Amino acid sequence: MKRSRLVMGPVLFHWDEDRKKDFYSRIADETDVDTVHVGEVVCAKRMPFFDKHLPSVIERLQRSGKEVVLSTLALVMNEREVNQIRDIAQMPDIMIEANDISVVRLLAGQPHMIGPYINTYNEGTLSYFAEKGAKRIALPWELPMSSIAALCGAQTAAEIEVQVFGRMPLAISARCYSARAQGLHKDGCRYVCGDHLDGMDVETLDDTPFLAVNGLQTLSSHYVEMADNIAQMQTAGVTAFRLSPHSLDMTRVSGLYRQVLARKTDPEELRHRLKEMRFPMNFANGFLHEAPGAEFRQTRARQAE
Repeated sequence: MKRSRLVMGPVLFHWDEDRKKDFYSRIADETDVDTVHVGEVVCAKRMPFFDKHLPSVIERLQRSGKEVVLSTLALVMNEREVNQIRDIAQMPDIMIEANDISVVRLLAGQPHMIGPYINTYNEGTLSYFAEKGAKRIALPWELPMSSIAALCGAQTAAEIEVQVFGRMPLAISARCYSARAQGLHKDGCRYVCGDHLDGMDVETLDDTPFLAVNGLQTLSSHYVEMADNIAQMQTAGVTAFRLSPHSLDMTRVSGLYRQVLARKTDPEELRHRLKEMRFPMNFANGFLHEAPGAEFRQTRARQAE
């Protein structure tokens, strides 16, 4: 069986410079990850804090043998941000991930990838992106297994990627929820989104976990965990499996998923090891099973040959 690509997605949260640099250093030096995403996806106001470190981070990751992908904003809202994207699109020797449909036009004709924020729901859309130069397409989080299998069956040269761990981004808005929760305006937000390393938890009136807020972004409260279905996805044709970074030990998390991808660890054992980290998270995989997204359905998927 061909080795599956293990992907570390972009950091979605406003971590401080030292935490972020340490994260990428550990990913470079201590993990068996094939691809690492860098770049700001959620809020353009955060970009100046870490963009100055990107050249050295990219160089270190590439030196360690990782493919580096530069992820772009999921919501491009003004001319300044458009110009930033234009500059990024001209960067040589690095794969760019388009997360807003406006970026696809700028990248057309050169190798790039389509991120999960762009709605690739059917074979026609998949083929269109592949014809424009997309080499890898990360599917949206809400697709069921039947749709993933159908998209894998499309006759294109693009790889298919699916996120198998981490909170699911559900929506993004021009308004900053984190600032509003603190009685602040977006323009004077004081970067309060950085107070919550994995997003600010939101509960219902009866204290039931509901969502998480990350600046402009709304995330699931639950953490996607799809190890049970990795073998099924590999058989269908998924070649890349994304982990979304959180503040727990992602080097250990990536090691566990690498073992599952190689059939050396049982999915149930993986979840046991995750729980041993004493990190507060509830698992979910409902969308994959055509059920409410917050549900978790344990299966005994047949191992791929």
